[in-house]
Amino acid sequence: MPAGAIVRVENLHKHFVRGSEQIDVLQELNLEVPEGEFLALMGPSGSGKTTLLNLIAGLDKPSSGRIVVADEEISGFSEGQLAKWRTRSVGFVFQFYNLLPVLTAYENVELPLLLLPLPAAERRKQVLTALDLVGLSNRVSHRPGQLSGGQQQRVGIARAIVTDPTLIVADEPTGDLDAKSADEILNLMIELKHGLNKTILMVTHDPRAAARAERTLHLDKGQLVREEFASASALFHRTEPE
Repeated sequence: MPAGAIVRVENLHKHFVRGSEQIDVLQELNLEVPEGEFLALMGPSGSGKTTLLNLIAGLDKPSSGRIVVADEEISGFSEGQLAKWRTRSVGFVFQFYNLLPVLTAYENVELPLLLLPLPAAERRKQVLTALDLVGLSNRVSHRPGQLSGGQQQRVGIARAIVTDPTLIVADEPTGDLDAKSADEILNLMIELKHGLNKTILMVTHDPRAAARAERTLHLDKGQLVREEFASASALFHRTEPE
């Protein structure tokens, strides 16, 4: 893998079969993502952006082509190998948070660690560190119903980083938030990128969210059709206090 590239996609093809029809979702796609980059994926519905995100995150397997993440060729992994790899290597941020309502913020963030062979004291240390990084040290005992949408998404981000993953993948992370909360979440993601050198891949329909990423790739009909780079002022924008 070239120096600095943490993700490499080569000649990627993905198709689905519906009845007797083959539907090509991604076609001979090539992509490199440097370590520590905040990358946005945009495109119309059906363009293949979520499929690409899922393939890089190990949630699906390509029909052909190679996907290499941190020198591991995950496209050749079995389902069992992919499940183990995802647990330690990928943090997921979802549009609708996917928090369990009966669990506290602490317990929701702890969930990924329960799949790893860690002692309770180490789990507690990592959970509290993650919640502190997202500014929720004073909400550890709150359940999702007691938190605002922005706070729930912060819990979701804490859950995504608690295992110290190689990649953070975010599918419409601001899609269910008002403009102010969305901007705060994007600021947090940028801070995590710089502070922890995390590589972030984000699917979004929102041009304002995409503008906060360092690079935006536009997909259409399964192919990359355009690439844009953000200005420095967009990357370091902060929400003005009310």
